[in-house]
Amino acid sequence: MRPAARAIVIGASAGGPPALGRLLAALDPEPDVGIAVVNHVGADGPDLLPAILARLSGRAVILAQERCPLAGGLVHVAPSGYHLEVGRDRCFSLSVDPRVCYSRPAIDVLFASAAEAYGDALAGVVLTGASSDGAEGLKRIRELGGRALVQEPSEAEVDTMPLAALQRAGADLCAPLAVLAEALTAFGRNPRGDLSGHLRPRMAE
Repeated sequence: MRPAARAIVIGASAGGPPALGRLLAALDPEPDVGIAVVNHVGADGPDLLPAILARLSGRAVILAQERCPLAGGLVHVAPSGYHLEVGRDRCFSLSVDPRVCYSRPAIDVLFASAAEAYGDALAGVVLTGASSDGAEGLKRIRELGGRALVQEPSEAEVDTMPLAALQRAGADLCAPLAVLAEALTAFGRNPRGDLSGHLRPRMAE
């Protein structure tokens, strides 16, 4: 497998699987766009999320593995109990480093490392959740030229995570899942295109 030319990283927590399923099902990404997902799970729990997301979305979903590339056409899910990082070679590494925002895997870890690897060829998405994880990582994505998208807090099952992301990082697009899917599909075809035609961007507060 070859590393994706462009990538989408997505973070979610409480209420995550249904939201992820809806978003992924509505996406129509280009073949060279890879997707990586962190959803907070118990460190000792079974890694059932790939099967759940595959059923909900109809997409090929696999657990991310050490030294495997963030490959186009696949959805890669962080395994429970491990931070998931993307190296400069756009391959994954797993670690048991200390928890970030009380979580391992942590969204911030994936987002910040992917920002370094992909720069302006990256889009980060923060969905429903009950912590501030993802806010710092989304800020880093924007600093390095990538796109930041946040689920509309009023639509999220738990609005804490989207609100924290908006406060810390702002967003190029804050919208319901259906609109995020349209914008991400457009990003996959033209990563430097204007997303504001979907809804107005939100600035950090």
